[in-house]
Amino acid sequence: MANSWWEIQVLCDLALEDAIFWRLEEFGCRGTASERKGNSCLIGAYLPQEQAHVLDLAALALLLRQDALCMGQPVPAIQWNLIDEEDWASTWKEHWQPQEVGDRFLIYPAWLPVPEQSERILLRLEPGVAFGTGDHQTTQLCLESLEMRLGSPFEKETGGEGLILADIGCGSGILSIGAILLGAKKVYAVDTDPLAVKSTLENRELNQINANQLEVAQGSVDQVAQMISAPLDGIVSNILAEVIIDLIPGMTAIVKPNAWGILSGILLDQIKPVADTLEENGWIVAALWKRQDWCCLNVRRS
Repeated sequence: MANSWWEIQVLCDLALEDAIFWRLEEFGCRGTASERKGNSCLIGAYLPQEQAHVLDLAALALLLRQDALCMGQPVPAIQWNLIDEEDWASTWKEHWQPQEVGDRFLIYPAWLPVPEQSERILLRLEPGVAFGTGDHQTTQLCLESLEMRLGSPFEKETGGEGLILADIGCGSGILSIGAILLGAKKVYAVDTDPLAVKSTLENRELNQINANQLEVAQGSVDQVAQMISAPLDGIVSNILAEVIIDLIPGMTAIVKPNAWGILSGILLDQIKPVADTLEENGWIVAALWKRQDWCCLNVRRS
């Protein structure tokens, strides 16, 4: 029997898009996407049926309503219905098209024919149920930061192409694969969600990346510590701010004294506690990039 999914649709004012993305991700939704409709935004998200009951979804709707009222915005319209695995896959593909990210990447759905010519780095993706399609601001900010870190002539001249990194909370593997396509020597990718691990493995094969160059495992920072043989050059992590705060001491323990990090999934009002925890653990914020209400911190060891 096919697995069933809750398809959650939220029609909202554009000003609520980021807050709703955050709330859906915190609720455990996967495969989140948005579509602009004039001054409104239609957000779709998917959740395995066994992870939520109707009462849970009603509680989610109430939270979204409260968020909107607190922000002084119109209350969003919310609906949900059950669909099977095949319907989910078809629905997802209808809403996701090739997307240019940064100056160099072209994120390309796996089910479309490969373009004959492109001046951009082609990153093919079958996200499945994992987070990370290149559509969300946090993923874009991380890829653009990786471009600056790995793709510049200066970094290549100073050994940027020999860097060994970890991707904590890898989701679909988009950041790990992007780092390797930009020239990173090796990436250790981990996620606590077994479906994310499966997605990253599939996308590794799709992009013809050697298993020795991208090692994937279920777990978090402690799992990376078991996988590596020497301290890392850098960390990338696009997860929720409160999770990043908890993981910063562990990240610090597995990197070199001159290491750098790209951290995202952080809302504007969450910057201070993240920055404070970084400082307590010997990091400084070298740059802060933001897009709408989301931020990406480019950090380095002090």
